[in-house]
Amino acid sequence: MQRFVVGRVSQEKHFLQWRRNLSQLVQNKAPLQENDLLLPKMPPFDYSPPPYNGPSAADILQKRKQYLSPSIFCFYNQPVNIVDGKMQYLFDEKGRRYLDAFGGIATVNCGHCHPDVVDVIVKQINRLQHSTVLYLNHAIADFAEALASKMPGDLKVVFFTNSGTEANELAMMMARLYTGCNDIISLRNAYHGNAAGTMGATAQRVWKFNVVQTGVHHALNPDPYRGMFGSDGEKYARDVQDLIDFGTSGHVAGFISEAIQGVGGIVELAPGYLPAVYSSVKKAGGLFIADEVQSGFARTGSHFWGFESQGVVPDIVTMAKGIGNGIPLGAVVTTPEIAEVLTRRNYFNTFGGNPVCTTAGHAVLKVIEKEKLQENAYVVGSYLKERLLSLKDKYEIIGDVRGRGLMLGVEFVTDRKLKTPANVEILHIMDQMKEMGVLVGKGGFYGNVFRITPPLCFTKEDADFFVDVMDYAMSKM
Repeated sequence: MQRFVVGRVSQEKHFLQWRRNLSQLVQNKAPLQENDLLLPKMPPFDYSPPPYNGPSAADILQKRKQYLSPSIFCFYNQPVNIVDGKMQYLFDEKGRRYLDAFGGIATVNCGHCHPDVVDVIVKQINRLQHSTVLYLNHAIADFAEALASKMPGDLKVVFFTNSGTEANELAMMMARLYTGCNDIISLRNAYHGNAAGTMGATAQRVWKFNVVQTGVHHALNPDPYRGMFGSDGEKYARDVQDLIDFGTSGHVAGFISEAIQGVGGIVELAPGYLPAVYSSVKKAGGLFIADEVQSGFARTGSHFWGFESQGVVPDIVTMAKGIGNGIPLGAVVTTPEIAEVLTRRNYFNTFGGNPVCTTAGHAVLKVIEKEKLQENAYVVGSYLKERLLSLKDKYEIIGDVRGRGLMLGVEFVTDRKLKTPANVEILHIMDQMKEMGVLVGKGGFYGNVFRITPPLCFTKEDADFFVDVMDYAMSKM
C-alpha cells in the first residue's frame, strides 16, 4: 500500500509540475489579438449555422464531470463546444467557424453532414431504423457487394461490426480458429483497440490496463524516424522471424499491423517491411491482418487502402471510422475459405449490418468515387506535406514531417539530435491554433505529434490556412 501511495504522489507531483511548466510557457507568450492584421485569414465558406439555444460549454462540462466516466478527457485548456458541422468546417455554440484538421479522428472522410450521406440516412431511418440480419434487407447485401468490389484478390466476404475494436477482435479470433494456433504478432507502438484481445495487440502502456493479456508478441516497430534501422524495412522484419523462432512453437495464428500507425503518431512503416514480414508469417502458417481503421477509404491518396503502398494482399482486412463518415460502423473482410470458421458455432452481432449504418456506408463509397476524394487526398495532401516540410526548415522544434495523403504527422522535439519530445510545447501550439480557428489532433507515444487527418474534401486554401496558423503560433513561442 505504501508503495502505491508513494507512486501516486509521485505521479501527482509530475502532473503538477507539467501544469506549472505549461502555465509558465503560456504566460511568457504574447496573447493573440483578434484585430492583429498579421493573423491568417480563414478561407471563405458559404454556410452559416442556425442559432444555437442549447446549454453552454460550462454547463456541458459540469454535467460530463458528474455523469460520465472520469476517463473521458478533452483537448484544450478551455474545451470547445461543437454544435454544428458542414464539410471541412465545425462551428461552436457562438457560431464561430473552425477548420477541422482532425476529422473526428480520421473518421469524417466525405465531410461533415455531407448532403448525399445525410439524405440516404434520413430516407432509410424514416422507412426502417432496425430489424435484424435474421430477416432479409437489401441495404446490407448491397453495401457488402460494393465494399468487396474495392478489395484485391479473393477478399470477398464481409462481416459488419460496430467499431474498429470489434472488427479487430473478430479478425484475431478468426485467425486463431483458422490456423489452430494462438500466437499473434503485433508491432510495438501499435493501437488496435481497447477490448480484451485488442488490448493485448496494442503496444503502448498508456492504452493498456493491468489485466490478463496473453498470446501476443510485439515486434520492433519499423519507425523510420525513431527506429534503430532507419528506413531499412527488411532489417526490422528479421525481428518477426526471431519472435517466431524463439517465442513460439514455430507456428503462429497471424500478424496484425496498421500501414500507418494512427494513435502511434502517424508512423508510416519502413519501405519493404510488410513483404518481408509476410514471407516469415506465411512460412509459419499464419495469416496477415491489415488494420485499415484509420488509413483506409482513400485517406492515403496514393491508394484506396494503406496496405497497398507496400504491395501486399492481406488475408483479412479490418475497417471502421471513415467507412461511415461518422456513423458507428466497422467491418471485417476476408476470403470465403477463412470466413467458414465462423460456421463452427453461432457468431452474431445485433447491430452489425444495421440498415441505417450500411446505407450510410454505401453512400460514403459513392461520394468518394463521385467527388474523386482519393485524388483530392493525394493532391492536397502532397501540397500540405510540402508546406509542412518548409516549416520544418524554419523551426527547430519540428523534428519530423511524415505520412501520405491526408494522413500526416508533425513531430515536435526540443532537441533534434536527441529527439527529446516537446510534449508541453505542443499543447501550447494546439491551444493557440484553436484560438485562431484550427482544430488538430495529437498523439504518438510521447504525446508530441500532430495528427492531421481532415475530411478528404480539404482544399489547398485550407492547407495554406492550416500551415499559416501553425507558422504564426510557433513564431510567438
